[in-house]
Amino acid sequence: MIINPENVPSRTTSTYPDKFKPMVFGRVKQALGNTAGLKNFGVNLVTLSPGSSSALRHWHTQQDEFIYIIEGEATLVTDTGAQILIPGMMAGFPAGEEDGHQLVNRSHEVVIYLEIGDRTADDQVYYPDNYLIAKRGTNGHTIFTHQDGTLYDS
Repeated sequence: MIINPENVPSRTTSTYPDKFKPMVFGRVKQALGNTAGLKNFGVNLVTLSPGSSSALRHWHTQQDEFIYIIEGEATLVTDTGAQILIPGMMAGFPAGEEDGHQLVNRSHEVVIYLEIGDRTADDQVYYPDNYLIAKRGTNGHTIFTHQDGTLYDS
C-alpha cells in the first residue's frame, strides 16, 4: 500500500496523566502503520516542535523500538547522557533493557523522525524519572500506576 503522509490524520493527544501532558506538547504523530493495516508493528511519522519531547524518558519490557531521524537535530537522552542525532542517524532500543530514552527537540527547528515499535502483548512501560508504569488494560486503555503499584490519579 502506498501512503501519502499528507492524507494520514495527525494526533497531538497523549494518554499520560494530565500532570505529564505538557512535556509532549508540540508532538504530532501520524500512524503510518495503522494506515497501511499493519498488525505486528507500528510506524509513526513524528514531528517535534522546538522545546517538545517524544515521550517521558522510558523503556519497554516487551517492545523493541527503533527511530530514524529524517529532518532536524534531536537530542537523545538516555541513562548515559545526551547525544545529538541528525538526519540519517538511527537508534534502537531492545525490549527489556532498563535504559530509559526519549528524544527532545532542543533546537530552534522542527524535528521529523520515524518511530517503529512492535505490538507485543503484555508490554509494560517504565518511566524512571517519573516513578510511573504504564500497562495496557483489558479494555485496551492504558493504565498508569506508581512504581509501588498504586493507581495513578490524573
